[in-house]
Amino acid sequence: MIPIQNVYYMLSYAFQVLNEQGYKNIATEQFHNTAELMAAILEKGIAIQLKRGLGKEYIPQTEALSSLRGKIDIAESIKTQSMLRKQLICTYDEFSVNSIMNRIIKSTVELLLRSNISKQRKKNLRKLMVYFSEVDFIDLYTVNWNVQYNRNNQTYRMLISICYLVVKGLLQTQSNGHTKLMDFLDEQRMCRLYEKFILEYYRREFKNQITANASQIPWQLDNEENSLWPVMQSDIMLQSGEKVLIIDAKYYEHSTQVQFDKHTLHSGNLYQIFTYVKNKEYELREKNHTVSGMLLYAKTDEEIYPNNVYQMSGNQITVRTLDLNLPFDEIAGQLNTIAKTHFDL
Repeated sequence: MIPIQNVYYMLSYAFQVLNEQGYKNIATEQFHNTAELMAAILEKGIAIQLKRGLGKEYIPQTEALSSLRGKIDIAESIKTQSMLRKQLICTYDEFSVNSIMNRIIKSTVELLLRSNISKQRKKNLRKLMVYFSEVDFIDLYTVNWNVQYNRNNQTYRMLISICYLVVKGLLQTQSNGHTKLMDFLDEQRMCRLYEKFILEYYRREFKNQITANASQIPWQLDNEENSLWPVMQSDIMLQSGEKVLIIDAKYYEHSTQVQFDKHTLHSGNLYQIFTYVKNKEYELREKNHTVSGMLLYAKTDEEIYPNNVYQMSGNQITVRTLDLNLPFDEIAGQLNTIAKTHFDL
């Protein structure tokens, strides 16, 4: 189990806003579970957003009115015979706080209030929800999380991302007729956070030495027919001068597979990183370059964990583990060693 404080540090790299002054005290708090941490971030984030004002958007409304507003829905007015009551069915847009994002936040807080967080935290969240009295709840099972952001709602980006982690970690499921809570931040969610954390760590800590991106790698085909080929999306690509390091971050419960009592690397992971490296190398064939690959596993409780360097068809492929159970400065030290060793910094 990763220490809760380390989850916060990972989040603070994934979401830059957590490094702003208003969130500083969260870094010094002690949390007994991840739900408490997420509740603390939302509590602070919602309070900051309330000072700016709740975001509004135009919400379509249809209503029987005695005076004209917006457009008249003639068909519906005839169907409901509203004219007999000296009313017309009107459709109009209302500029309201009852936006999708505010509804997601309110419903997520309601979910947290039913989770294992402290009484004081619940009290604080309930106080904040007073300002959401004009906001409706939303069915969290049906939310489309592909929210469109613009300059007017950019401040909601981190809040909605935290809501996503909360919802996916705490949505209630039925088991044996009883309601229970799912494990918070399961393997899939932690994998995405792990990838984002490593990428943003290198972007921030080595911004003047290394270019860090999650770049797509084009397939190097002999013909141009690639319409059915999947996108080759890297997790992390580091580049400095003529050197390129492609990192594939893996967060698994088991970092090796076992067959007949023998531990081996996941074959699919090796195929994937080898494909990335070879296609990237061919793309840079007319330039002086060195392309290497790395499988970076989050360390598990297994006795055997990978930590090897291989030479494969002229390219270096490294398999390493990152111990997320260590104090965070030691985790940072492991990441620093990878960059400094590979790029001779």
